[in-house]
Amino acid sequence: MFLDEKEEKDKYIIEDEEIKTVFKEEKIVQEQDDEEIAPQDKDEYVVSSQIIDSEINGIIPKQISDEMRSSFLEYAMSVIVSRALPDARDGLKPVHRRILYGMSELGITSSVQHKKSARIVGDVLGKYHPHGDSSVYDAMVRMAQDFSLRYPLIDGHGNFGSIDGDQAAAMRYTEARMSKIAMLMVEGIKKDTVDFMPNYDGSEFEPTVLPAKFPNLLVSGVSGIAVGMATTIPPHNLKEVIDATIALARDPEISIYKLMDHIKGPDFPTGAMILGQSGIVKAYETGKGAFTLRSKARIEELKNGKSKIIVYEIPYEVKKPVLIEKIAQLVKEKKIEGIADIRDETSREGIRVVFDIKKGFVPEVVLNHLYKQTSLQISYSVNMTAIVNGEPKLINLKQALEVYLEHQVDVFTRRLQFDLKKAEERVHVLEGLKIAIENIDEVIKIIKSSKSDAEAQEKLGTRFELTSIQTKAIIDMRLSRLTGLAVEKLESEMQELYEKIAEIKDILASRDKLIELIIKELEEVKQIFGDERKTEISSTEIGSIDDEDLIPSQDVAITLTDNGYVKRINIDEYRTQNRGGVGSNTATTYEDDNLNSILITNTHTDLLIFTSLAKVYRLRAYEIPEQSKQGKGIPFINLISIEKDEKVISMLSINEYKENDYLVTVSKKGIIKKTDIINYQRINSNGKIALGLKEGDELQRAFIVNDNDEIIIGASNGHVVRFASSDLRATSRKAAGVKGINLNSDDYVVGASPSSEGEFIFALGEYGFGKKTLIDEYRKTSRGTKGVKTINSSKAGKLTYIGNVKGDEEILILTKQGIAIRTSLNQIPETSRNTKGVKIISLKNKDSIKALAKIDLIAEK
Repeated sequence: MFLDEKEEKDKYIIEDEEIKTVFKEEKIVQEQDDEEIAPQDKDEYVVSSQIIDSEINGIIPKQISDEMRSSFLEYAMSVIVSRALPDARDGLKPVHRRILYGMSELGITSSVQHKKSARIVGDVLGKYHPHGDSSVYDAMVRMAQDFSLRYPLIDGHGNFGSIDGDQAAAMRYTEARMSKIAMLMVEGIKKDTVDFMPNYDGSEFEPTVLPAKFPNLLVSGVSGIAVGMATTIPPHNLKEVIDATIALARDPEISIYKLMDHIKGPDFPTGAMILGQSGIVKAYETGKGAFTLRSKARIEELKNGKSKIIVYEIPYEVKKPVLIEKIAQLVKEKKIEGIADIRDETSREGIRVVFDIKKGFVPEVVLNHLYKQTSLQISYSVNMTAIVNGEPKLINLKQALEVYLEHQVDVFTRRLQFDLKKAEERVHVLEGLKIAIENIDEVIKIIKSSKSDAEAQEKLGTRFELTSIQTKAIIDMRLSRLTGLAVEKLESEMQELYEKIAEIKDILASRDKLIELIIKELEEVKQIFGDERKTEISSTEIGSIDDEDLIPSQDVAITLTDNGYVKRINIDEYRTQNRGGVGSNTATTYEDDNLNSILITNTHTDLLIFTSLAKVYRLRAYEIPEQSKQGKGIPFINLISIEKDEKVISMLSINEYKENDYLVTVSKKGIIKKTDIINYQRINSNGKIALGLKEGDELQRAFIVNDNDEIIIGASNGHVVRFASSDLRATSRKAAGVKGINLNSDDYVVGASPSSEGEFIFALGEYGFGKKTLIDEYRKTSRGTKGVKTINSSKAGKLTYIGNVKGDEEILILTKQGIAIRTSLNQIPETSRNTKGVKIISLKNKDSIKALAKIDLIAEK
């Protein structure tokens, strides 16, 4: 039995293997039998054209180029007209128009509480705007931002973003309603003032344009990118735009320049300053233009010699964090120098970005670099493209106002026609009621005898010649209308309606009266919503910024110490005193330092800086940092590339470089040299060799002369030489020069000047005594002589200053202890050559005169 079971099992195994094998073979055969031969592989296949010439099974033949062209144009026009560009009449893109109309239909006006933004967006999406919810909400957010729109059209409640570029909160968190000024955009829309069209699915109707009781295109501005075109219209001031619209309404031939008497230029919600007017004029004339928009900033000087730049208004659409990050990067890369710290102190009171300026840097120049290299100053381009009569068009200022004005003529006409129709319909009903009241007994009898309202209306109409509207009003009339008071009120209402109808017809019959009505309502809008400009317009035309553009032109005093510390002081800080005064403290110096010299100049002049190594450098006066009188100044090495052991000896102020003018240099040992001034017009940062000085000698003074001038040189021993400048031969820049005055070994030159500086010679002794004398009292001598006596040195002390003066200048005298006195030469009497003069300044013990500078009152004015 065991064997039988095994045999039976083997039998089944064999059968299974056979079945499997047969199945596989059959499958392979079946697959081979079912394989089809591709049509193109058959011998009888012939290639034929698939292009059709006529419609087959709904397929219409068309050139692909024609199809691409038409499809692209349809898409382009859809984007241009229905999405990206505003209508010139109401200044709105379709999405903005749909939002305002949708909120108006929902009753979310300025007088009700705020509603969820998601509710508004959902309603606009479902009824009018078949696009993404972000397109509607983003547009709505921008309409609520007071830094995006000059006059926001949405009154937002919640986080609607910030000027820093922060995004608004999700629409489920924010709430909104129409702003008060937005109500003017839809006012009168129920009076058939504008056309309506079916929405995207034909289930609703939406306005093609809003009535817009103010010129929103210019007031709110707009930007958008369409297909093949774009628009950028800046916001403007409501008062100015309305004034211009009124001017155009009264004078259709008015020029753009006359309109600009009212519209000064764009008025951005973020303020800032527009530089120049040529770009604005071009934009208003042609529709395209560009102008420079600059941040507003002020500079605060600190007592420690440092300063701050405070930016309180930035250009339109500039993101403040991005701006600060860019500036920080430029400072890190040392492309902008002089900034120690940047702080954003912006609060609810307004923008405040503070830049701490390092000591020794001119804040005006640092601010200039900020304007040049960052978005603190931008170029704003205007492209006034809008939809006019259903087509995109580039319009100028006058055309923009003309389109709006014609729109208002149409709106007001339709509104008046609507009011006229309603008034006439009401009068028609009242006239029927009046007839009924006058014949009330017969009317009641007719109504009582009638079986139905329709029969009563028919009988009344036949009896009194009334229309169905009038008879319906009679049937519906309440018995209270029969009282005497009600009858009187009815007659009064009829009279008012007759007057109203006559007034409306009168206005509709006269365009001038219609225009006056438009002007009247525009004036009311201006009265309620008008405000002052935020953006300042500078009439100064600036193509490119130079440092001088930011520095006021003013007279300044530049002081130099023995150790090379220099500073710039406003000359007004030195008040004028009577001669003989004690002066005022003018500087604080380090213990081992003393004042060396003072120079009166203008911030916009060149300074030639002469050093102990006989080299000359050039600076503009404003590049020397301004400090208070008590400031110690900064080392010259921070301003010019002088060597370690090189000291600044003298400074010369030059307004212009004229041909036939010469630079004359005089050293302390009496060596004089004359060189053509043109040689010093271009000086690189490393300086130029000015003259060849012998060892132990240094430069005393440098000045400009021509061949008609005379030159005087005065020495500490009180002697002065006077000779013609033509006696000096012009030499090269590196020449050593010749002897100008013959000195004893212990004497030195204290001053030199040309006769062009005045007809008097002013001399000052070290004890504070000074005098002025006519130059003719000094006889001419040859160059290189000892000269003639000029002051009684035994009484006045050694000569410390001598120079030509006009006699009416003011002088600024500095002492070694830092005391300064400013007085007028008018107070100093004219005296003879060999006298001690009068007391100019009362000196303290151990103090003495160190330097003197002249202040030309004519130049100062």
